[in-house]
Amino acid sequence: MVKPPKLNKENHVIEMFGDKREDPYYWLRNLSSPEFKSYLGRESRYTQFRYTQFKSYLERENLYSQFMMSDSKFFEDDLYKEMKGKMNIEDDGDEIVGERRRPKYYHQRWSPMGKNAAGFNMGSSFELYYKPEADANDFEGNEIFTISIFDRTEHTVETLEGVTDSFEWVNEEALVYIALEKKTLRPYKAYLHILGTEQASDTPLYEEEDDKFSLNVRASESKKFLFVTSVSKTTSFNFYLDVSKHDVSKHEYRLEVLTPREDGIDTYVSHRGNHFFIVRRTDEYFNSEVVACLLDKTAETIVLPHRERIKIQDIELFKDHLVVYERVNGLPIVTIYGLPNVEEPVMRLQHCVHVQFDDPTYFVERLGSEFNSSFLQLRYSTLKTPPLEYEVDMKTGNKVKKNEKVLENFDASNYVIERKWANAQDGTEIPISIVYHQDLVKLDGSAPLLLTGYGSYETCTEPHFEESRLSLLDRGFIYAIAHIRGGGEMGRKWYENGKLLKKENTFTDFIHCAEYLTENKYCSKEKLSIIGGSAGGLLIGVVLNMRPDLFKVAVAEVPFVDVLTTMLDPTIPMTTLEWEEWGDPREEGFYKYMKSYSPVDNVKATNYPNILVTTGFNDTRVLCSEPTKFVAKLRDRKTDDNLLLFKCDFHAGHLPKSSSDVSSEGEEDASYKRKSRTPPNESFSYDEEHHHKRRYKSPPRRGLRNDVMSKVLNQICKSPFMIEVTILPRRFHQLTFTIYNGRTDLVEHVTHFNQRMTVHFKDEILMCKVFPSSLGPVAMK
Repeated sequence: MVKPPKLNKENHVIEMFGDKREDPYYWLRNLSSPEFKSYLGRESRYTQFRYTQFKSYLERENLYSQFMMSDSKFFEDDLYKEMKGKMNIEDDGDEIVGERRRPKYYHQRWSPMGKNAAGFNMGSSFELYYKPEADANDFEGNEIFTISIFDRTEHTVETLEGVTDSFEWVNEEALVYIALEKKTLRPYKAYLHILGTEQASDTPLYEEEDDKFSLNVRASESKKFLFVTSVSKTTSFNFYLDVSKHDVSKHEYRLEVLTPREDGIDTYVSHRGNHFFIVRRTDEYFNSEVVACLLDKTAETIVLPHRERIKIQDIELFKDHLVVYERVNGLPIVTIYGLPNVEEPVMRLQHCVHVQFDDPTYFVERLGSEFNSSFLQLRYSTLKTPPLEYEVDMKTGNKVKKNEKVLENFDASNYVIERKWANAQDGTEIPISIVYHQDLVKLDGSAPLLLTGYGSYETCTEPHFEESRLSLLDRGFIYAIAHIRGGGEMGRKWYENGKLLKKENTFTDFIHCAEYLTENKYCSKEKLSIIGGSAGGLLIGVVLNMRPDLFKVAVAEVPFVDVLTTMLDPTIPMTTLEWEEWGDPREEGFYKYMKSYSPVDNVKATNYPNILVTTGFNDTRVLCSEPTKFVAKLRDRKTDDNLLLFKCDFHAGHLPKSSSDVSSEGEEDASYKRKSRTPPNESFSYDEEHHHKRRYKSPPRRGLRNDVMSKVLNQICKSPFMIEVTILPRRFHQLTFTIYNGRTDLVEHVTHFNQRMTVHFKDEILMCKVFPSSLGPVAMK
């Protein structure tokens, strides 16, 4: 019988507050740190030997996992192909997003020759003008980005090293970006870079010296202001830069304070007309209020007051409307308010419209909408409903289905979604989202069930649709999400009651949800599996130690399991940023509390279920030494013969190596979210040449983005002409649109001269030769 790998031990005792902890695997910590890896060649031979020893151990773990799963290899291959088919995945593992091309940043021309049926000469051209382009690339998976700036021939002409993926353009001449502190990788300094100059000469705009805070930068919906925000887990404050009034060539740039630093006050800001709009959260107004203040900050008006049962999660500003994304009883709600004319003072909100959704549990998110538009773009899905894109008339609230993801051989009516409530030990009701195939599940306890949860950082675990999940549901699995405390589903207090010295609620909530599902015959203990990643991996580690008898299988992905030792070391990336989430164990109360649940410190000599643990070798959020220590301790102490597998991806970090290409602007709010031990709500495209994450951005919009293109069909212009155009934009999609009579939401104005029509967008110009509609549409490729 093949035995699992053994990890070498070295005597090491950590003593604090009179408490002694033996940590025989402490020697791993430095070997997995990003700073050590960067200086590996300068280390002593012995240290390099230990590093090689550590890496060899991880390789042996991968081989052991591969051997132990060899009996299921054919099934794995078939399942993988099945999932790729459902997800529309090519053989190389990339999602199909149209013809794959390098992004284009300059004029593209298509000149089809010949004549159409009416004898009209078709030898005309179609041109797209793209402004300067930049992207942020993470080559190692360690979240240390490089910003590349391209010229018109697609060659990289400038790079900015050691930065985050948070950056914005200042007109077309410069950009503002955030630099990383070298040792802790904390985003700590905002710079302005003028094109054509060296990074070493970039102008520092602001340096955050408090190691509990990090910086990000984003643009307002109006595109007239940039906001640099400094955030901790409890406090945030903002600076602004008026890009319309600054001339970078004259070095006229300065950040102005918009919301001051006040402990415990959290602010999110945006702009419209003569006002800044501020979402403000305090200890008293814990679910936030919305305030409008004049640009000179001389007066402010509360336009949407705090409500104890309704959490304000986000806002989106338009020329004539304010959209508020709220959570009520754990469900997302979209509310639209009218605003007075831009020049008028904002004293109160006008008519209120609610966007209606009928499913018992669902997920809705904002898409990139045009600031001057009266139509809101939303994406909606449920556990059984593939993503739908809606266009909502903000004056009436009526929504029109604009785009729907169609899956082959899929019928949503075959599946049932439910929302149930489990009682926690203190009487709190915990919501559970559930989905299953109605013809395959009998609810008699015989069905296998996969339960997931997260419960940290006020992050909501949304019940959205995933194609890969169908492979489980179509085999009779039930899938369930436990919306436990520590998350943000039920409001700010839901989060606060699952953090710091109340963190145990997160773990016991999950256990009570599992018990509810077994008691109500959704499954039995012998059929119950659990999964969680990052801080959700911490959740898995804790409940395994608390109730190993309750589960059959557990999967912990990049788990944060060495909580106490990590939080005692401020030199590790992100530790200081995390003290307001978990506590500072340099204080005795937090030390004892964290030790009581830290998975590595609570492994028992008992039977555990089958367990899979994963890690990324380049992970900077949860060093790969943490899951390594957890697995080694489990191997030492557990008393069963169940599987314990450990897999390390040597080419990844905390985040996946790739995912579908989603524009960063379609995730405007992502840069505002605090960096935490969780994959952020942001996606990256896959570059088949370099196999790395990348994020695109151009000033102040990135060419004709997909959200613009998707609106062209119905909104481009009032024109007596008709034309069908096939274009290849920079985001790899090959799309065809027909331009015809419609609204003018997207355009500044349209000019006609002979047979050439020029459409002036907000920030781009599209020029094409058009033909009388009597000739019918003309294809241009």
